[in-house]
Order: sequence, then C-alpha cells, then structure tokens
Amino acid sequence: MSAGLGAGNSGQVVAFPGKQAANQVGFDREELQRILDLYGRMVAAGEWRDYAMDFDRHAATFAAFRRTAERPQTRIEKRPSLRGKQGMYTLFGEHGQILKRGSELVNVLAPVERRLMKAVDD
Repeated sequence: MSAGLGAGNSGQVVAFPGKQAANQVGFDREELQRILDLYGRMVAAGEWRDYAMDFDRHAATFAAFRRTAERPQTRIEKRPSLRGKQGMYTLFGEHGQILKRGSELVNVLAPVERRLMKAVDD
C-alpha cells in the first residue's frame, strides 16, 4: 500500500474546487476604513452612538444609530449587482428613503460629511 492511500481509497484524484462565487458580500479594507473614519468623527460630534454591520449574499450594510434602541439614522449599502446600473453604493436615511446612489463611496457619503460640517460649526 502506498503512502496517503488508506483502506477503501482506490487512488482517485479529487480536483481542488476552483474559485467559487462568494457566499457573502463585504466591504473591502479601503471602504471599511472610510466608513469607520466617518463613524468616528460622527461619534466625536455626538451624532452617532452605535453601529451594526450585516453581510449576506446580495448586500453588505453598515447602519449607524443615534440611540441603540431605535432604527438606524443612516444606512450605507453595497450591492455589487447594481454596479452597472445605478452604482453599487446607496445611502439611506432614517425612514428608509434613498438619499444618494453612486459608483464611488466618497460621493455617496458626501451628504453625511456635509451634516458633520454643520454639527461642528454649531
């Protein structure tokens, strides 16, 4: 008996599975860095206190809360399936309304950045 073949193995070679579609969508390092940087500045300004992230097969979501027990004040969603249409990033308001869509995260976060400028000026 040769090494590596146990009882019942007939010497079959099983191919290593190729690159498969991801089971979930996620934020890459640069996207997450930009989002968490904004989150930190909003916390320092007293606007946000908590956050949640959700990752599934279709979308990655970052939600920021003013208080933990309520609905998110802002939600950022990444849906790669919309890349060729409206852009894969969407910014949602507190009541679920779409505030901004786009293919670049910087542009989609711009309304929140402007709100941060107002909070600092007050």
